[in-house]
Amino acid sequence: MTTIRLHDTRTRSDRDFVPIDPSDVRMYVCGPTVYDRAHLGNARPVVVFDGLFRLLRHVYGADHVTYVRNFTDVDDKINAEALRRRQAGAPGTLEDLIRARTEETIAWYHADMDALGALRPSHEPRATDYIGRMIAMIGRLIDRGHAYARDGHVLFRVRSYADYGRLSGRSVDDMIAGARVEVAPFKEDPMDFVLWKPSDAGLPGWDSPWGRGRPGWHIECSAMSEALLGPAFDIHGGGIDLQFPHHENEIAQSACAHPGAGFANYWLHNEMLLVEGRKMSKSLGNFFTVRDLLDRGVPGEVIRLVMLMTHYRSPMDWTEDKARQAEATLRRWRGLAAGIEPAASPAPAVVDALACDLNTAGALAALHALAAAGDVPGLVASARLMGLLEPAMGAWAEAPSADLTALTARLGALRAAALATKDFAQVDALKAALTAAGVEVRMSKAGVELRPGPGFDPARLAALEEGEARE
Repeated sequence: MTTIRLHDTRTRSDRDFVPIDPSDVRMYVCGPTVYDRAHLGNARPVVVFDGLFRLLRHVYGADHVTYVRNFTDVDDKINAEALRRRQAGAPGTLEDLIRARTEETIAWYHADMDALGALRPSHEPRATDYIGRMIAMIGRLIDRGHAYARDGHVLFRVRSYADYGRLSGRSVDDMIAGARVEVAPFKEDPMDFVLWKPSDAGLPGWDSPWGRGRPGWHIECSAMSEALLGPAFDIHGGGIDLQFPHHENEIAQSACAHPGAGFANYWLHNEMLLVEGRKMSKSLGNFFTVRDLLDRGVPGEVIRLVMLMTHYRSPMDWTEDKARQAEATLRRWRGLAAGIEPAASPAPAVVDALACDLNTAGALAALHALAAAGDVPGLVASARLMGLLEPAMGAWAEAPSADLTALTARLGALRAAALATKDFAQVDALKAALTAAGVEVRMSKAGVELRPGPGFDPARLAALEEGEARE
C-alpha cells in the first residue's frame, strides 16, 4: 500500500499518515459561511482537500473514506442580509429570509465548486441542524470547569487548557500582546472566547439553559465533527487564515469536552491566494468570485489546473498568463486523449508525487512526461486522479469550427512574397492579428497551418476577415 506523507501543522513536521482505522479514514475541513458567492480564495481549500480526498480514496478505497465539510449558516453577515431584505419588503419571517438566503448561497456554492471538478464530500452539515449538539457540548465544558456563563453569554476559559497555542506556536500572553482581543465586562480573561451569545427579538435564536441565543462560530465545527466523525478522527484541514483563532479554539473545546480523545491527529493548512502578485482586495480592484471567472469564459478545469500548479503550502498567485498556459496544456492533453480509454490505474510516479505531501507540481510534471512518452491511457488515468480530463468537464475544450481557408491562403501568399523580398512586416502583422483572435499559427517548410486555439474569438476573426476583404 502507498505510504502517504503529510506536513502536520501542529507538529511542524512531515509525518507518515497512519489512520486510526484504515477501513474508515476520516477528514474534516472547515467550509464556507454562506452569505455570498465564493471568491477565488474560498475555492483554494476546496481544490486542495478534494485532491487529498481523491488520493485517500485511491489508496484506501472509495468506501473507506469519510469527508465532512460544513456550511456555517449562523452568522452576523447572513443576519444583516436577511434584515436588509426584510426592510426592502421581502415577505416572510426573519428566519424564513435567513433560510432562503442560505439555501440560495449553498446552491451557488455547489454549482461553482462542481464546475471546478470537486467531488461532493460525504457529509455537508449545516450548523443550524446541530444546535442541540452544540448546547450539549457547551454544557459539558461548563460542568468540567472549562467554561462559564455570564450575562447571557457562555465563554471558554482559555487558561484552563494547558496546550492552548500549540497549533499556532504562541503562548497565551504573546497572543494577548500581539492580537486584537475583545475586552468585555462579562469576560474573566481577555483571551476567553464566546461559546454562546444572547439574541434579541430581531435576531435568530434558540432556547438554551443560558437563555435564548445562538452559538459562537468556533463551537459549530467542534460539535459537527464530533457528531459525524467522533471525538477523534484523522485529518482536519482548512486555510491558514483559520489556524488562529478558529482551529486553536476548536482544539481547546474538543480536547476539553473529550479528555484523552485527541481530536484530530493531523492538521493541514493551505496558504493564501494572490492575484497578479497582490493580495486579493476589492479596494485594489482585483477581487473576483469563481462565478466571475466562469462567466468570463474561463473553464472550471482551467481554474483547477492553475491552482494545482502551486504547492498547497505556498502562496498561490493567480495570473492571466497562468490561465492561458493551463488552457493550452489542457487543450493539448484533451486532444491526445480523445477516444482513448484510461489505463486501469494511474501511473506510480503521479501517485508517489501526490503521496509526498500533495506535491501537485511533481504530479503535473509526471503528467507532462506521460504525454511526451505517448502513454495516453496512463495520462488519462493519472489526470483523473487529480480531477482533470474528466469526461463531464470537457465540453469547453471541443475545438470550435472555423473556416480558415482564406486566411491560410492570404498568410501563405504574404510569406512567399516575404521570402523573396526579405520584408516580413506584413507577415508579422497578420500573424499577430491572428494570434490575438485566438488562432494558432504554424509555419514550416510544408506551408502554413491555422487552427482555433486557446481563447479563440470568432468575433475578432470575423472583423479581421472583413478587413482583409476590404483590402
